[in-house]
Amino acid sequence: MNRQGSMAEFGSPRVGATAKEIARAVRRGDASATRVVADHLDHLGRADSVVSAFRVVRAAAAAAEAEKVDQQPDLGNLPLAGVPVAVKDNTAVAGVVTGNGSRAAAAGVADADDEVVRRLRGAGAVIVGTTRMPELGLWAVTDSDDAAVRNPWRTDRTAGGSSGGAAAAVAAGIVPLAQGNDGLGSVRIPAACCGVVGVKPGHGVLPAREDDAWYGLVEHGVLATTVADAALGLDVLSGARPTPLRQPGRLRVAVSMRAPAVGVWPDAGNRTALADAARALVDAGHDTALADPPYPGSLRTGALWTAVAHRAVAALGVAPAHLQPRSRWHAAVGGVLERWGLAGEDAQRRWRVGAADFFGGGFDILLTPVLAGSPPPAAGWAGRSWLANVAASARLAPYPGVWNVAGLPALSVPVGIRPDGIPGAVQLVGPAGSERTLLAVAGQLELLRPWRRHAPTFPRTDARLAGP
Repeated sequence: MNRQGSMAEFGSPRVGATAKEIARAVRRGDASATRVVADHLDHLGRADSVVSAFRVVRAAAAAAEAEKVDQQPDLGNLPLAGVPVAVKDNTAVAGVVTGNGSRAAAAGVADADDEVVRRLRGAGAVIVGTTRMPELGLWAVTDSDDAAVRNPWRTDRTAGGSSGGAAAAVAAGIVPLAQGNDGLGSVRIPAACCGVVGVKPGHGVLPAREDDAWYGLVEHGVLATTVADAALGLDVLSGARPTPLRQPGRLRVAVSMRAPAVGVWPDAGNRTALADAARALVDAGHDTALADPPYPGSLRTGALWTAVAHRAVAALGVAPAHLQPRSRWHAAVGGVLERWGLAGEDAQRRWRVGAADFFGGGFDILLTPVLAGSPPPAAGWAGRSWLANVAASARLAPYPGVWNVAGLPALSVPVGIRPDGIPGAVQLVGPAGSERTLLAVAGQLELLRPWRRHAPTFPRTDARLAGP
């Protein structure tokens, strides 16, 4: 496995080290949180001028908070001691504007941290900034009127959305771990675009978001370059004691290429990634079989997607005229479809039962693509028409959203490199409570199909973090 940026001589990590490596070095006194954060902020200044992952950089505040970490007497009990972490722009960080990816929908300066941010800080993490997202988190591309988040693997392509800034920051080595959230694929889509691990836990595992504009579909999640870091981040956010992953045993794996959307088929790069992952799981000792989940034809995820836009605009008290045209139209269409009863709440309930029966009736996990195509260009989407944005998002990622409706855990894991030079990816889905099983299986893929942890030109690893 390529261990770009792994532990250097004398036990001190380099920029681009994993979260576990950094925390271990800080706990042992081989490196200080102050130096770790300073070096990552220095790298941020260089890398973010290329990828535009951050909306707010908390340079001075992060430096001061790193000093406080170094002064804590219980460093040995901090699983993320000194680890630089990024938080998505729709999650409250005290003293920072919660922007929601929008000039019109910005919620003002937060008085207090969101619960997941509080847990990150309690574990010793240092919040270096907030990452960009598309307006209201509605789109599978991340850009705004003033910036487009670029894919570190190919800067002419999008990093995905809506947690696009988080994925780009991790793939560029700016932070080893980032928080995101996922309403219809918003962690897994950018993770797949940028070649990192993205985890959406099942419903109720992590603290819920405060608003219910998304029908309870949104779950906080984590993005990281290794499965171990993703597992550590999920443990911290869930309030669990971090524990190593265990081998999952022999599992029954359903492999499905069928998309929930009619008329959508994955391209060659995504088909190859799926086939390669299936072979790797056979090599790991699992039983695989081709089997499609019982996606109901009446499950109108497209209508649901617009309805949440309508509800989010109302919940935030935003004047629709102040939104970007694409978002304004999306919310308007959603209002009409919701009034007509086309958001499909009965179909959602039936799908949740059908999804649970699928896993209860013969399969332990499901393997599917994440994306159907290649990440589109990284410019101009905020100014394009509503139809252009809907088509691009729908074509890119038809697979993840149904699992938010089902309330089941799912994650994206890198597999191979596509012909366009961007990492391939697959999605692992499981029944309620299977987060650690999915992570353990992802760990087997990481061992059997190792991936490059960062895009080829990131991060700069010539600056070894100094000692205390």
